Amino acid sequence: MTGESDLGGVAIRDLRIEEYGAVQRLWTEAGLPFRPQGRDRPDRVVVELQRGTAVFLVAETGGELVGVVLGTHDGRKGWINRLAVAPAYRRRGLAGLLVQTVEARLSALGLDVTGALIESENEASLAFFRAIGYRHSTEIEYVSKRSSEES
Repeated sequence: MTGESDLGGVAIRDLRIEEYGAVQRLWTEAGLPFRPQGRDRPDRVVVELQRGTAVFLVAETGGELVGVVLGTHDGRKGWINRLAVAPAYRRRGLAGLLVQTVEARLSALGLDVTGALIESENEASLAFFRAIGYRHSTEIEYVSKRSSEES
């Protein structure tokens, strides 16, 4: 699902590590919380890309990043970890296109399940994922053990 469609010349492609500063600026513009001193540090992203378990995609138009999705997998299940679209490009189908593209990449790796972790108070994201066919499972509780507050 790569290409320029009804989104006015927006192309979906792989993230290049040298663009990671632009990704962090997009996250800030989009109001997406992230951990720049922890798991979202550029050196950590490099490691993820080198592992071969990352499907990190950007949406670009006119040399500007206007969307990003970070997908990963553990060999059994795919995960959407970060999804953001610049405010000026919202409600045009870009988030859906980013998700469809990451799903297709994960599917091509033989993964039949893709999940997304969404903070409970993020009603807009919960509604978006429900609208594109994701089932909100209330029977599963997420627990984590962190080495630091930034992890």
